[in-house]
Parts: sequence; structure tokens; C-alpha cells
Amino acid sequence: CDDARIRDLNAEWRGKDRPTNVLSFPAFEAEEGFQPPMLGDIVLAAETVAREAELENKPLDNHISHLLVHGFLHLLGYDHETEEEAEDMEAVERRALARLAIPDPYA
Repeated sequence: CDDARIRDLNAEWRGKDRPTNVLSFPAFEAEEGFQPPMLGDIVLAAETVAREAELENKPLDNHISHLLVHGFLHLLGYDHETEEEAEDMEAVERRALARLAIPDPYA
């Protein structure tokens, strides 16, 4: 979507009135041992993602892949509200991206 739409979604669902690069919307509440038929939706903001890739001098495809992995991990229950959670989530992101031959986005 564009920045205006993701800003609206971010304000409505997270109470943050600003654009962001990716949002995840789980289809079901996370339950231990329960694998739903659909995890949910991932929304990317095309303008923000392109701008970030350019500013960070990253290939756009790599940045999109990173954000999709990031959003997918949110759907699986990962978060980054605390430093410990962020370290755990980033480690999983790095491993997933390495398997796709994408350099560490946090380096």
C-alpha cells in the first residue's frame, strides 16, 4: 500500500499516527501447539520500503524480503518490544535471510 494507507492502519490498530514499513495482522490468537490454516496478513508500505532501501543502500528486493520475514515472524508470535525479544527475533531473521543469500540487514 502507500504511506497514507499504512499510516491509517498504524493509527487504527497500533495507536501510532505515522507511516511504518510493515504491519502484520494475525488471523488468530497465538496458541501453543495450534497451527491455524492461515497465519494472517502482512502489509508493506511501498513508498517507505523504497525510501529505506535507497537510504540504506540496500537492494530493494533484499529489503522487501527482510520485511516479509520480519512480518511473518510477528505472525508466528515473535516481537521486539524488549531488548531480549529484539535480539531473539533478529537472530531468527538473520538465519532466515542467510538461507536466502541476503546479507545481515542489521550489520
